This record gives sequence, C-alpha cells and structure tokens, in this order.
Amino acid sequence: MSKNLKMSLALVFAALIAVLVAANAGGGDDGPEVATEDGGAQVVRPDSQRLSTSDSDVTFVEFLDFECEACRAAHPAIEELRSRFGDDITFVVRNFPLHANSVAAARAAEAAAAQDKFEEMYDLLFETQPEWGEKQSSQEEVFFGFAEDLGLDMEEFRSVYDDPATLEKIERDQADGEALGVSGTPSFFLDGEKLEVQSFEELVQRLEQAVDA
Repeated sequence: MSKNLKMSLALVFAALIAVLVAANAGGGDDGPEVATEDGGAQVVRPDSQRLSTSDSDVTFVEFLDFECEACRAAHPAIEELRSRFGDDITFVVRNFPLHANSVAAARAAEAAAAQDKFEEMYDLLFETQPEWGEKQSSQEEVFFGFAEDLGLDMEEFRSVYDDPATLEKIERDQADGEALGVSGTPSFFLDGEKLEVQSFEELVQRLEQAVDA
C-alpha cells in the first residue's frame, strides 16, 4: 500500500471512529447475542450478502446504510481489507437503512444480487452517493438507471425489487442489528463479536489475529 493511500485511510478511519463513538454513546451492551435456532438475532444468516467468493472460518460483517456518508467514507478501508486478506476472511454485508432513500438503495442492491451483481451495485451506490444521497424525493429511477448500466435483466430486477420478500429481508437485517446492539452505521462484527477499535491499524491487527488463531 502506498504512503499516500495509507495516510488517506488513516484520516478516513480517524473520522469514522469519531462517528462510531458518537453512534454507540450510552453503552450498556454486553456483546452481541449468539445466533440461535429459534429465530433469535443472528450476526450472519444463510442468505446474507457475501463479498467474498470463498467461505473462510473468519467472518467480518458490516451493518451499513448505502446513503450513510460514514459508510461511504469507510468503503475504501473495507476494500483495502479485502485486498489485504483475500480469501482468508469472508466479508458479509447486512442492511441497516436509516435515511430517506436507504431502503430503496438496499432493495436495488438485493435485486442486483439476484443476478450475481451485488458487488457491482454495492460499489456503484457508494461511488455515486453524492449524486443521489440526502434527497427527500424518491431516487428509485436513479437506481433503476444503475441496473441498466450494469446490463441487468430489467424485468427480473423489477420483480425482485418489488417482491415483499426483499423488503422483509432488509427489515430482518435491521431487526438483527438492533437486537445485536447496532445503533448507527457502519457497525462491524468479527466472528460474531462487535468490534470497538480506535484506528485502522488496530482493525488490521484484530483481523490478523483472527486469521492466525
């Protein structure tokens, strides 16, 4: 990693830490609930979106909101982690929509995933967030434009986007997050435990320890 990129990631992560500290102020959380078989909260579910192609023993989960500026700021850091750890860690995305167009963006990502284009839509939503984010009017037309740009079958995209099951999945993600102590985005979990770190270097160290364990 270049010196400039490392410095940039450090600055981004420093700002991100400030956001996370504010979001989690008040504490009182003794840790996430363990996944149960009776419908209880789960950090990862079988249908959770995975950015990794392999199924590693180490799992890194991000609860995110595609309209969240802090999530967009964290995106380069997450990509650096993916590049650094490769197939040693499974990277998972869970939805935690908090803004006006967050649910629609999440529906677009889930609809793209049905055509194996989740990562492409995930990247595109963050890259273009300044263009559609923080608007009170519906940005659905913008998201459908993204689907066309990605060459998706638009009839299938619309079908999944409008499917009540897609919204139910997004709502279930958020309910899991709330039950696990998530109060703001992005929130990170490593092997089922909520991460509280103060720097990008500390985050890398925690992941290295998990991989080496």
